[in-house]
Amino acid sequence: MNKKFLATMLLAFAVITGVAPYAMAASPQAMNAPAAAASLYTRLGGYDALVAVTKDFIGRLATDPQLAKFFTGLNDTSKARVEAHVIDFLCVATGGPCIYTGQDMKTAHTGLHITDADWNTSAAHLTETLNKFKVPQKEQSEVMAAISGLKGDIVGR
Repeated sequence: MNKKFLATMLLAFAVITGVAPYAMAASPQAMNAPAAAASLYTRLGGYDALVAVTKDFIGRLATDPQLAKFFTGLNDTSKARVEAHVIDFLCVATGGPCIYTGQDMKTAHTGLHITDADWNTSAAHLTETLNKFKVPQKEQSEVMAAISGLKGDIVGR
């Protein structure tokens, strides 16, 4: 599997979720939340919705002239495997029932030299994807607010 592509997929997850896999354990506050409070995973529409959003978002990243360099050298099987990995990450990060076994954000992005411009372009594509799927503003705001915490683990590595 192309390390550059995998790291870009993880960048996609990071941008979408804003949560590193190693930081996904439930907090005491989350464990005491009312049962009626739906997870972001549920509010986004569950697994099928995450698949659709991820495919669209990755498609935008892979065809963007600025970001396409992160997607070169993969065959179709490798691309599909990476996409499935990214979906699992997103599922876990939003409170879904999946298991993510990939690298943390720092490790995944080391050596890629992702710039602020790459980050900003990815965020713009994410907004376009979320708008395309009519994700409510509340959920968009949660996703976008959360991503800022991962920027240091991704940009400039």
